[in-house]
Amino acid sequence: MSVADLNVVVLAVTGLLLVAVAAVRLSARAGLPTLLIYLGLGLVVGEAGLGLEFEDAQLTQVVGLVLLGIILAEGGLTTRWAVVRPVLAPSLVLATLGVAVSVAVTAAVAYAILDVDLRTAVLLGAVISSTDAAAVFSVLRRLPLRRRLGATLEAESGFNDPLVVILVTLVVSGDWEQADPLLALAQVLYQLAAGAAIGLLVARVGEVVLRHSALPSAGLYPIATVAFTLLAFGVAGVAAASSFMAVYVAGLWLGNAPLPHRNATLGFAEGLAWLSQISLFVLLGLLASPGRLPGALLPALLVGGALLLLARPVSVIVCATPFQVPWREQAFMSWAGLRGAVPIVVATIPVSAQVPAAQRIFDTVFVLVVVFTLIQAPTLPPLARLLGVGEEGDATEVTIESAPLESIDSDLMQFTVPPASKLHRVAMWELRLPPGAVVSLIVRDGHTLVPDRQTVLRHGDQLLLIVPSRARRQVERRLQAVHRAGRLARWLGAELSVGSRSGDSQSPTTAARWRRALRRLRQTASQRRR
Repeated sequence: MSVADLNVVVLAVTGLLLVAVAAVRLSARAGLPTLLIYLGLGLVVGEAGLGLEFEDAQLTQVVGLVLLGIILAEGGLTTRWAVVRPVLAPSLVLATLGVAVSVAVTAAVAYAILDVDLRTAVLLGAVISSTDAAAVFSVLRRLPLRRRLGATLEAESGFNDPLVVILVTLVVSGDWEQADPLLALAQVLYQLAAGAAIGLLVARVGEVVLRHSALPSAGLYPIATVAFTLLAFGVAGVAAASSFMAVYVAGLWLGNAPLPHRNATLGFAEGLAWLSQISLFVLLGLLASPGRLPGALLPALLVGGALLLLARPVSVIVCATPFQVPWREQAFMSWAGLRGAVPIVVATIPVSAQVPAAQRIFDTVFVLVVVFTLIQAPTLPPLARLLGVGEEGDATEVTIESAPLESIDSDLMQFTVPPASKLHRVAMWELRLPPGAVVSLIVRDGHTLVPDRQTVLRHGDQLLLIVPSRARRQVERRLQAVHRAGRLARWLGAELSVGSRSGDSQSPTTAARWRRALRRLRQTASQRRR
């Protein structure tokens, strides 16, 4: 390739990238996942548009799986453990038993109404039974849903991809009909459990390394953090475990660890995920052949309708009812099972394995994703209002940024007092930070001031603290507690809800004693007034 040809390629790629970035605003206004626009860009550039021919399904599969790993890593990094933990059990049941129920129902309908064999029907059911993390994150995070409901759907979309990939891989193997069901189940359980264990182990190592390393440039921390999540992806693959489970668990752990430059890391991961989505959807659009898509419309409508109106509701009812999820939330969960890049990428696995009817499966899944995304995504906001599952957002979380100061064994921390925070009107002495922790500077309305004990915080204040490394977690918990409950946070037991993952805060019994003591004080004061 000559230099002139290289310049043309760079010009075309950067132009396409800028168009894709600009399309994000359009998709946000329309309430649609960006995947539709990016798939459209791929079709425009492809053989039916500008004439670029691309038919390498195996390359698409390999690149697509890696890009999905990056998207899942960002999903884990940006998911708050405090929000996911209460819904972890129903999310995991939906991501495992729910997927199995959906595959069975969808495959049965496809086998009954389409002229396909059992293997093709099972592949269709398996490929489309996974909700897509990128689509769910991009749509649902713009909706003011109840925290439990939104967290359940997000966690489900992060956990259910591994099982679908495993199922499809098993079915495309040559001896799938003679496979021992118990052995296949054991293999599935091993891959999921080993993937989660590897992701957790790699993330723990990454946390220790990043917390105790003073890198020469702040920009290296985001790179290293994302690299650890992808290291989990690669190690799991080498160990024949689920790479998707490993990368999501690693991202979930590292995203909730007190790492240096956390805000910069999340911003970097988000940008990398956007680039991965753009690349992935354009690549999938290139692989699709527009001439074959009209013939796949009717099968896509039949199978997609069965999935949306029968298989998904049945799986939600089976999995959510034991957890006493209200029927209104179950109805929303049934409709909010968005499909996106994952089904299309997984549909390339049969194509690469040269399974009979593989091309038909790919075309059907491609059309199904486009059509049902157009149907589901725009209707989610009015459906949430109709079912009454929306919720006004509470006070924005305090986002605390830190960087190690290796020479004095301390950390430089900064955060901004968000709107509606109960840190507003709290004096410095009322923060009761641990010994050695100092608020060294406050930026207020563009001006800097050095606070004293009587300085009162206001909304929008940017604080700069120097904290001993051993006390960093204690300082973070204290600031979060005062943010949520005000200056009486310790008396109200609010610091319990922001304790570390290992439960290193006070016990629930201690908190109950504080609350009882406070009630007695209030009762005594009331009696004296009488």
